[in-house]
Amino acid sequence: MGRRYYCDYCDRSFQDNMHNRKKHLNGVQHHRSKKAWYDHFRDSAAILNDEQAKKPCRKFLQRGICDFGPGCRFSHMSEEDLYNLKRHVEDERQHREDSLDRRKKGRSIEEWLARREKRRGAPGSKGDLKDKEDSEEEEQSECDIPPELFSIPDLPPSLIPPPPGGWKVKVNTEWG
Repeated sequence: MGRRYYCDYCDRSFQDNMHNRKKHLNGVQHHRSKKAWYDHFRDSAAILNDEQAKKPCRKFLQRGICDFGPGCRFSHMSEEDLYNLKRHVEDERQHREDSLDRRKKGRSIEEWLARREKRRGAPGSKGDLKDKEDSEEEEQSECDIPPELFSIPDLPPSLIPPPPGGWKVKVNTEWG
């Protein structure tokens, strides 16, 4: 017995030679199986557009089953399924718009880091007097950390925001 070829799309194997492989790869069943596989990864909006363009399948509506299955050229979605798919597409669109709006409103990480570095390098230490506005702006900007930073695991200590009330400082009384 010779080598066997296994087709992942069709979930079948056959003797591997040029004739059999070519016959299988050009076959209708293989093309349908390959299309069905890639259809799993389609965007919800594309699926909705396709389903809305199709007419309802009479056999599927009458019997609840269709001989053609997913290869049927008619829609197997009920009105409720289409409504749920529309809601899902709308939710995805709203989520994308919200995230874009947040990015536009907020500063980018680069801007935030540049302002933070500028503040640290500015001569605002103990002896200098600061305006009330400057201290409020600094306090507000420290709290205004870009949300993208919180999604990054294991941030370096310099980027971790302080807890409410500030860092706890241990006083060492042994030096004295």
